[in-house]
Parts: sequence; C-alpha cells; structure tokens
Amino acid sequence: MENQVMKALLERRSCRKYKSDPVPDGLLDQITAAGLNAASGRGRQSAIIIQVTNKTLRDQLSELNAGIMGTTSDPFYGAPAVLIVLADKSVPTHVYDGSLVIGNMLTAAESLGLGACWIHRAKQEFEQPEGKAILKRLGIEGDYEGIGHCIVGYRDDDPKDIPRNPGRLFKID
Repeated sequence: MENQVMKALLERRSCRKYKSDPVPDGLLDQITAAGLNAASGRGRQSAIIIQVTNKTLRDQLSELNAGIMGTTSDPFYGAPAVLIVLADKSVPTHVYDGSLVIGNMLTAAESLGLGACWIHRAKQEFEQPEGKAILKRLGIEGDYEGIGHCIVGYRDDDPKDIPRNPGRLFKID
C-alpha cells in the first residue's frame, strides 16, 4: 500500500486556477488543523491562522495584496478560501514557525484533493492600516507579522509535473 503522506508530499504542485465552488468548512478545518499542528521552535506555537471564506473580506485582501504587488489582477487566482498565517514577532523563530504552518496546510490540501498555493506579501498587508484594522476587528491583539497566505480551492487546471532540479542533495557517509 502506498503511503498517502509521501504521495501528497511528492505530488503537490501549486495551483493557480480555481473553480468558484466553495470549500466545505470540514475540509478547511482539516487543513487548518494540519497547520496548527506544525512543528514550531521550542514548541512555542507562535503562528495563528485566519480562515477567510467571506467574499467581501477575501476581495479586500486580494486588492490590498495586488496593490503591494503593483497590479490590479487577483493575486489569489480566484481561490474561494484564503488561510492567512501570522506569527508573534516576539518569538525568535516566528517566520520559520509560520512557514511550517503553511507547508503543512499545502500538503493537507493536496491530500484532500484540493489545490493550494502559497501567496506572499502578508507581511506588507498587515503592516498597512487596513490590515491592522482587520486584526483589530477580529480581536487579534499582539505584535504579529504576516507570514503568508495559503489559498485553497478546487483545481480548475491540470497540475504540471515539474521536474525537480538536480544537484540539490549532498550525502555524507
């Protein structure tokens, strides 16, 4: 029997075209559970996740992100769900902790038959007044840094089998 974890890790590819169908809460809850159970420096669990399926907020975040990128196109590629990862700046490993959260969620989405992609610029989004206002509205207090977004949805593309670059493994016996 094939190991499903290894299958998801080896076959996962970023998705940049999504169907508009909403992702059921149960699947999003499984994905975020995988993120919240990611390894973290000294077990501090510095990262938090904001699960966004509200179209108005999703579109507001998309517009903020696009502005940072200098474009008007949707940097979330039409994905109906956005999982934002922020981490407590007072923890020395916060960027690494948040990165592991996103990595786990990308793999979890793949294992559940969904497409996902890491979208950057969350740091800049939540440094802006609009981003800070979103956190305040949600009751999130503290000094958090945006690490990234994990966009999730049903694929509307065929994943490409992108060859892995050679020469990236060095073995010492």
